[in-house]
Amino acid sequence: MAIHLPIRQLFIDGEWREPILKKRIPIINPATEQIVGDIPAATAEDVEIAVEAARKAFSRNKGQDWPSTSGAYRAKYLRAIAAKITEKKSELGKLEVIDCGKPLDEALWDMDDVAGCFEYYADLAEGLDAKQKAPVSLPMETFKSYVLKEPLGVVALITPWNYPLLMGAWKVAPALAAGCTAILKPSELASVTCLELAEVCREVGLPPGVLNILTGLGTEAGAPLASHPHVDKVAFTGSSATGSKIMTSAAQMVKPVSMELGGKSPIIVFEDVDIDKAVEWTLFGCFWTNGQICSATSRLLVHESIASEFLDRLVKWTKKIKISDPFEEGCRLGPVVSGGQYEKVLEFIATARSEGATILSGGDCPKHFTKGFFVEPTIITDVTTSMQIWREEVFGPVLCVKTFSSEDEAIELANDTHYGLGAAVISNDLERCDRVTKAFRAGIVWINCSQPCFCQAPWGGIKRSGFGRELGEWGLENYLSVKQVTQYISDEPWGWYQSPAKL
Repeated sequence: MAIHLPIRQLFIDGEWREPILKKRIPIINPATEQIVGDIPAATAEDVEIAVEAARKAFSRNKGQDWPSTSGAYRAKYLRAIAAKITEKKSELGKLEVIDCGKPLDEALWDMDDVAGCFEYYADLAEGLDAKQKAPVSLPMETFKSYVLKEPLGVVALITPWNYPLLMGAWKVAPALAAGCTAILKPSELASVTCLELAEVCREVGLPPGVLNILTGLGTEAGAPLASHPHVDKVAFTGSSATGSKIMTSAAQMVKPVSMELGGKSPIIVFEDVDIDKAVEWTLFGCFWTNGQICSATSRLLVHESIASEFLDRLVKWTKKIKISDPFEEGCRLGPVVSGGQYEKVLEFIATARSEGATILSGGDCPKHFTKGFFVEPTIITDVTTSMQIWREEVFGPVLCVKTFSSEDEAIELANDTHYGLGAAVISNDLERCDRVTKAFRAGIVWINCSQPCFCQAPWGGIKRSGFGRELGEWGLENYLSVKQVTQYISDEPWGWYQSPAKL
């Protein structure tokens, strides 16, 4: 399918700008391994210019151009962006497919979610006006107090490649709604649609410098952005290792950060389930987005009394998954994002085999492909809790399986991880689901499903999966500071010190 990839530059201060060093990075279609275009590669020199543009946009006209405007004013821009995304949905969806390999149906669904996210935060921006000067009840009648919520300032937004535009929207929409100015740095592996967001912002007339978009390598653009002294906050989604580095650099300046990091999430299936329904949610929880989901429920815990039947049905369902060029109708599994990721996933599978696990299904490149970074949906059994495949995030279509005999054992196995992003429980006993939900050490729990995500509900984890929450009202709070204002309202002098004698 011939699709034109626009040639874009960096987006700084409302304009397209060539990188100072004129470097570019090739775009490789993961389904064909062909170079289909390129993106600009920002470096520290470009970061300087972008941060300065964001800083000027924040302070321009004493803040009256953006941070000090009404939420309703900012909401108009967010709604205009949402409308443009909807208008360009088909084009953006196709660009996403070429760039990161996800099936077209998924990419189009993502675009609906992107538009919905901007609409949602437009609503919250409008609601922010009514919440200003919220009164604080005090025990002394001689004082009154209220709270102002103010934008943090210039924020760096660093996003991953699995949901390129949607992850951008999760950060850009609330940051702009709050009144911040921002620099978005998407992953170099999938930046195309984020550059198209820049074009959307240009078309709707977003004030210059409010949103700047820099593409480039993490070491050359992301690191200098995260450590820049004039960036007031960093919001990061990505690996735990990179998140740790960002926290280290931010700590030098006591700079706030929010982190949405890796996961190795469990899904517990009890013996009282409808097996086919539970099997489908198990597949969706791990193989959706070609298995490249931070919250993937990639550790299956199934009750020993149904394990044999469940795994038999799981394999049969898995073999029905359509693995194809992501543009093909009905595609449900496309390629992983890059050659590097492809090798990493296959190495995880090889290590599991060498450690004594059984590859029950999949485990290789599908035989009908000679090109593309395709990995079969893989199910691994005979897993022990010390194995790499049980403990480390794969970020590919790989599910590992253990059985359990009791609820307590299932919970202990589920929580036996450094991560704490998501967890799922499937059972017809809702009281048991409630008990397990409370016992899970995770930021997100799904009952009788896996992976549904709504922009109205908070998203984030605990332990090494990070801290802070995106989405919902919590996502807006990420970009706001709270200012206490207290006024002395009595006509009487304070009277703490003795007044000097009157002359």
